[in-house]
Amino acid sequence: MDLRKRVDFPNSRPGCLEIGLVNNMPDAALEATERQFRALLAAAAGDLTVRLTFYALPEVPRSEVGLAHIRSYNTVDDLWNRPIDGLIVTGAEPRAPSLRDEPYWGSLTRLLDWAERETYSSIWSCLAAHAAVAHLDGIDRLPYSDKRFGVFESEQVSDHPLLAAAPRRLRMPHSRWNDIPEDAVAAAGYRVLTHSTEAGVDTLVKERKSLFVLFQSHPEYGAETLLLEYRRDLRRFLRGERETYPIMPRGYFAGETVRELLALRERALAHRCEDMLKEFPASAYHVTNTWRRTGTSIYRGWLQYIGARKAQVLRATRPF
Repeated sequence: MDLRKRVDFPNSRPGCLEIGLVNNMPDAALEATERQFRALLAAAAGDLTVRLTFYALPEVPRSEVGLAHIRSYNTVDDLWNRPIDGLIVTGAEPRAPSLRDEPYWGSLTRLLDWAERETYSSIWSCLAAHAAVAHLDGIDRLPYSDKRFGVFESEQVSDHPLLAAAPRRLRMPHSRWNDIPEDAVAAAGYRVLTHSTEAGVDTLVKERKSLFVLFQSHPEYGAETLLLEYRRDLRRFLRGERETYPIMPRGYFAGETVRELLALRERALAHRCEDMLKEFPASAYHVTNTWRRTGTSIYRGWLQYIGARKAQVLRATRPF
């Protein structure tokens, strides 16, 4: 980390954090992802000032609408000479059988190497977490036979400053088709912080030159995110764009809604047409965010960690 570059930067104050967010989400989720992270970081900041800047990888496939939206972002090339304190990298919708065949693999791996040199800590979410362990340690993710989808119970299995204010048992949303092999990451020096009996590794970290934080869960999700994803997958099925009926998110809908959705499934399997989407129950929209407090506490721990590291570096280079 170039300490002189950090000291000369206008916001080189320990209480002011520059956070970059590389938003790789599909076009339809770009704005929602921006709102979710803005709200989460604002709730987690406390006395810290957090300046959030959005970036985009140019190789992520986008429609004209998506390309128009990310014109308001900085390009990832703008990062290379801009000192930031922390980095968040979201997942993307996978298109290739292997991550190494994704069109943005080269940019993403360059970003991983840069983050180790130039940030105090970085967060890698879902597919980005899988890319991190693949690039840094050659650990390939393992495919599930079906999607891990819903809100799952996890528990803390290691003590860490990131979890200082988090409950010992917590609930987190998951939405993924692949898993990080726990034995392999443990052997490579990663530390699992939270674990789910049903969903596997939830949160893990690795101390390198920078602290890498990897989420297989989505603490940033809003209350309706899983609902909208389920409805999207249902529309794809009804249009014939996917062959299998989507699984319902577990631990998410209330009992009556579950019954209504199961009844809709039976009708849709018997008569598959897009008009069936009109029968999606209104009760499904009355969902509760049961993970917000936990997500806020973990991100607060992350921001405080960055603030403490930044203060330590600045004390080493100049007196306050």
